[in-house]
Amino acid sequence: MQAKKQYLNEVREEYRNAEGVSRSKLLDEAQKRTGLNRKYLIRTLNQEPQPKGTGKKRRKRKAEYGAAVVSSLIQVWEIFEQPCGQRLVAVLGREVDRLRASSDLRCTDEVAEKLKQMSASTVDRLLRREKGIQQVRRNRNPGAHRLIYQKVPVKVASEWDTNQAGNLQIDFVLHCGRSAGGDYIHTLSAVDIATQWWEGQAIAVRSQHATKEGLSAMKPRFPFPILELHPDNDSALVNDLLWSWCEEQKIRLSRSRPYKKNDNAWVEQKNWTHVRKVIGYARYDTTRELRLINEIYRVLRLYKNFFQPTIKLMSKTRVAGRIKRIYEKPKTPYERALATGQVDSATKQKLKALYQSLNAASLHRELNALRNELNTTREVKPAVEVKRRLRGPDIIIGRRSKRVVEA
Repeated sequence: MQAKKQYLNEVREEYRNAEGVSRSKLLDEAQKRTGLNRKYLIRTLNQEPQPKGTGKKRRKRKAEYGAAVVSSLIQVWEIFEQPCGQRLVAVLGREVDRLRASSDLRCTDEVAEKLKQMSASTVDRLLRREKGIQQVRRNRNPGAHRLIYQKVPVKVASEWDTNQAGNLQIDFVLHCGRSAGGDYIHTLSAVDIATQWWEGQAIAVRSQHATKEGLSAMKPRFPFPILELHPDNDSALVNDLLWSWCEEQKIRLSRSRPYKKNDNAWVEQKNWTHVRKVIGYARYDTTRELRLINEIYRVLRLYKNFFQPTIKLMSKTRVAGRIKRIYEKPKTPYERALATGQVDSATKQKLKALYQSLNAASLHRELNALRNELNTTREVKPAVEVKRRLRGPDIIIGRRSKRVVEA
């Protein structure tokens, strides 16, 4: 367009001095060169040329969110471990004032009001540059006896009542590193389908007795009674010992289909977000690492269950070859547990008092400190092995060791 304007400015003087047929020929030539409408060319060539800088300038829209708002938003985003816009909006209105009161967020009243009024799309737009800088990516052997398989029924994902609290999916996460040889620490991960309430327990070895002890330790932490346990076909989870324990506790037991991980989709998702992203993929096999991992889970369960909103699927329909999904408003597991109506009043009061005593920023700092300590312990493991040979306090969990390791 700039080249067309330059061409018309050169033709304008010649067009004004020409008459009759000469004007018509100039218009034909200009129309051929520029491809513009003939009437538009006549109006343009008859106008006086305007000096540079006298044309109308497009008025820029005033930026509503300045650098102060963006920097405060990034700070809150970091405290809540970089959630998406929908999940972050769900906590901004509630947690901004609490963070300011505890001096973990320093901003003016005007900035705080803008943070609380943001939409999810605005949050994603303002954080787009920071996500690019940090390269945040957007965001997957049946060994038990056949007789126990006949006792434990198979249950697929479509059969669950997603509004009934107390139905837990459980699974193991292995901390074996690059080698599965020897004994190493396992995480017993459990999530409630209705409320997304998660609990984790690290155990020294993957055995039936250790699994039973881990489940016994996790059971009182849930704010509602456990109605059903749903593991995969792992022999440490589907066995006579666990079956007897479930009968004593009056808990139903079901299992997934072999080699169908999607039957356990809820807990498989938490294995990534709550275990792998926090603990990592390294090998852990000492008593000190076992203690640190359980300390991490003690803090992580409070941070995730009380301050991290989750998005729950309401319905899924197929429309013209595409699947249309409708989601609920993001809520924390704590909010979902209170809204179910399946938690007694005494437990509700305890949960509310616990929530008021917690601080998301403090939990985040404590969690990072424990993770750093765990990484430091793993890096000095060769020295720990020397201590083991010298009968030191840190014991390597191994099959050849005759010393008893307690979780």
